[in-house]
Amino acid sequence: MARKSKDNGSISVLVVGLGRFGTSVAEALVRLNQEVMAIDEDPDLVQKWSDELTHVVQADATDEQALRQLGVSNLDRAVVAIGADIEASVLVVLALAEAGVQDIWAKAVTRKQGLILERVGAHHVVYPEHEMGERVAHMLTGSMIDYIEFDDGFSLARTFAPSMTWDKTLADSSPRTHYGVTVVGVKRVGEDFTYAQPQTSVRRHDELIVAGPTTHVEKFCRLK
Repeated sequence: MARKSKDNGSISVLVVGLGRFGTSVAEALVRLNQEVMAIDEDPDLVQKWSDELTHVVQADATDEQALRQLGVSNLDRAVVAIGADIEASVLVVLALAEAGVQDIWAKAVTRKQGLILERVGAHHVVYPEHEMGERVAHMLTGSMIDYIEFDDGFSLARTFAPSMTWDKTLADSSPRTHYGVTVVGVKRVGEDFTYAQPQTSVRRHDELIVAGPTTHVEKFCRLK
């Protein structure tokens, strides 16, 4: 399996840790037709997932030599899906970096853990619990259906069209002028998604994809 991405756009990914987060990532990658090598020290987990994932290996991922023997440097990316055991996650990231993996993603539970992981070699740190909590909070406090916030204070949200946009074109309701957000697209029940244009009309019950500074997006999505 240890090879770089192919011409068809598929990638090869190493997933270290077959807990809930690791298996969710691995299963999603398989559904997307990507190649997955999973590593865990627990033989029961290795056996459980051996028929579901592309390759499953019982190994100590903190052992740089073992990683080199598995050819991990030839994989496109690695995901360290260990969160609760901070020492183990740090040692695995360090071993992957020293083994030559060029793109390392790591799960962190706290910001402090995330900073340590970055310093020892993680290129991307994700905070699943924190990010899901943020999404749910925003969905609970407005009419958001889904929500993504980026690191630079920019957000993307899916929300029901507020009344100030009903039966008007986007040029007429002008969300950008009044609320500082850009409507990227409109989804009407029973119809295909439409990329937004100034002449795009909006009706009650339409869903809008809006983008902009987080505070502006939050304010727009709270409109009734």
